[in-house]
Amino acid sequence: MNAFSQDELQALMGKHQGSCISVFMPTFRTGQESQQNQIRFKNLLRTAEEKLLAGGLRPQEIKELLEPAQALPGNVPFWRRQSDGLALFLSADWFRCFRLPVAFDELVVVAERFHIKPLLPVLSGDGRFFILALSQKEVRLLEGTRQGVQERELETLPKSLADALQYDEFAKQVRFRAGSVSGPAGMAMVSGHGGVADDTKDNLLKYFRLIDRGLHDLLKDERTPLVLAGVDYLFPIYREANTYPRLIEEGISGNPEGTSAEALHRMAMKIVSPVFQKAETDAVAQYRQSSGTGLTSTEIREIVPAAAHGRVGLLFVAAGRQHWGTFTAENGVVELHGKQETASEDLLEVAAAQTFLNGGSVFLLSPEKMPDTADLAAVFRY
Repeated sequence: MNAFSQDELQALMGKHQGSCISVFMPTFRTGQESQQNQIRFKNLLRTAEEKLLAGGLRPQEIKELLEPAQALPGNVPFWRRQSDGLALFLSADWFRCFRLPVAFDELVVVAERFHIKPLLPVLSGDGRFFILALSQKEVRLLEGTRQGVQERELETLPKSLADALQYDEFAKQVRFRAGSVSGPAGMAMVSGHGGVADDTKDNLLKYFRLIDRGLHDLLKDERTPLVLAGVDYLFPIYREANTYPRLIEEGISGNPEGTSAEALHRMAMKIVSPVFQKAETDAVAQYRQSSGTGLTSTEIREIVPAAAHGRVGLLFVAAGRQHWGTFTAENGVVELHGKQETASEDLLEVAAAQTFLNGGSVFLLSPEKMPDTADLAAVFRY
């Protein structure tokens, strides 16, 4: 599984039966290092087994619990389709694997709840984006972060223009008008006007509306930027069909067919980096402007319940920091622990996840870039 949605996050944060095992590891797609993926994974499962044994589970119980994960090392197709990182979550009543464009550090956590802190770069609006590579013959959707990129499966989208319009030889249907000249990729261009012929544009609009409809289902929970890649004449036509609110005006110009995901990622980063920087700068400025108005806070006991109730619009989290404690959603009570205990949760993680689930924006910053001296800072909606 590649997609990571709000529904998945909600399920991860819920209460699960027995011990919850969270496994994170970097993965490699090609080369000699890719052959080590299964070995690394086996070693991490062995670590999980040791932790479960130390926690009092019997060997037979451990064997039954780990059985779904133990089947993965021998699953050759699974390891052929990797991204930059693998996140696995397993309990007696739940099992999910995510291939994500984040190079996780190796980590195994066995606790009463799943450990989601390494997923914060995925939840954060800063550094995550999509690339829609368009041509008449091919549609690709790539999910990127600052670290890498992966291709998403597109079962609900047409594979090509011909597929969308349900006939095989679209080029034969294009009627070249008198005096017209051949445009990009053989499209009929109206002489003297530099535009796409009306019948061709109508077909492209149908094609792009089907793509947009499919993306609506795939990206319904997303608030991340979308970059178009394609020949220039397609951009205005696609924008006419587009309903995704975070489509960036600037696109990657040129036919993307045959262009590697890595090359598209490099070109997209030049476009999205200023967007991310502006979003971060504007958010920090909003925090500082709101300071002293009662709409900001650095108090964990105040921020965590507010995030759970949808009151946090902007949240800043210091990378690499933890604050252990518990949060009881029923009464909104936050208890702080001086150190990690059996029932402890990282309250920074809880605040970030709840903010994301309720439509707020999360910024994962280095401690020196935080807008205040605390490890957690929020701007309230009201």
